[in-house]
Amino acid sequence: MTEDKWLGIYLTRRRWVERALWSALLLGSALANTITTNLDIRRAGLRFDTWEPAVWEFSSALVWMVLIPWIVRAADTKPLRWGVLQRHLPWHVLFALMTSLAHVLGMVALRKLAYATQDAVYDFGNWPLELFYEALKDVRSYAFILVIAGAYRLFVWRWQGEASLLAEPPQPPQPPEPAPAPRPPEASLPASSLPASSTPERRDAPAAVSPALPERLLVKKLGKEFLLPIDEIEWVQACGNYVNLRRQQHDYPLRSSLGAFEQRLDPAAFVRVHRGYLVRLSLIDAIEPTEAGDAHLRLRDGSRVPCSRTYLERLRQRLV
Repeated sequence: MTEDKWLGIYLTRRRWVERALWSALLLGSALANTITTNLDIRRAGLRFDTWEPAVWEFSSALVWMVLIPWIVRAADTKPLRWGVLQRHLPWHVLFALMTSLAHVLGMVALRKLAYATQDAVYDFGNWPLELFYEALKDVRSYAFILVIAGAYRLFVWRWQGEASLLAEPPQPPQPPEPAPAPRPPEASLPASSLPASSTPERRDAPAAVSPALPERLLVKKLGKEFLLPIDEIEWVQACGNYVNLRRQQHDYPLRSSLGAFEQRLDPAAFVRVHRGYLVRLSLIDAIEPTEAGDAHLRLRDGSRVPCSRTYLERLRQRLV
């Protein structure tokens, strides 16, 4: 089986694979911590039942499993890259503290519920002190999750391949234009006697237009290079400082903002359907409205793309 087939299989099950990996990491860590905590309790001669450390560790792991998707979404919304690090880092510190509070409240609720099933009472202790203690641990866990998610995405991007514009070949030097032939002086004639064609006209300078994309993009993938035709791009998704170009279930990141990329596309071929999505108009198969007033667009290959109400009416006019 070729590398591309393995990649295709992975991409069709990507969401489930990511959930399984995070679950295995968290539950495996909870199991290991349960064993070591029980050993420490036995060595110290403390009076705790064997099931109690399991409740402590697995309640924390289950809450982290719920919080991780929100942390990953925060990393997408406020990417921690060099150009925006100073602006986005304080936001992540605040969100890490909010995540810690949610983690503590969730795991305490689960522990109280588990203890109640054993006719016991769980005491979290001194709340201000324990919240501070948990915040110190949770901020580190938050940063660890961001590092793991970033490294994982970097690997997937390298596996799929990153797109870039082809370097334009150098233009040959142009020969100098011949000097225009001298014209007879006309200064002695009044302006009204000059022919209309000789009166200079003022013309406004043309507005600056973004250069069109080339017909193909260069994709570098694990040391190999190949060309990606623009006509085969199905839709475009904004992702921080990048746009993801979707082609046959593969995403190829290209460093650009969505607005700048849209200006270089053929407006007759692509349509904006969301603040974070562009879709090739000819591939839209159906519009599926939602109760919230938005819609999902079903494409010919069965994939779905969100469409916000802001762009919905304009899209319907384009499809008529």
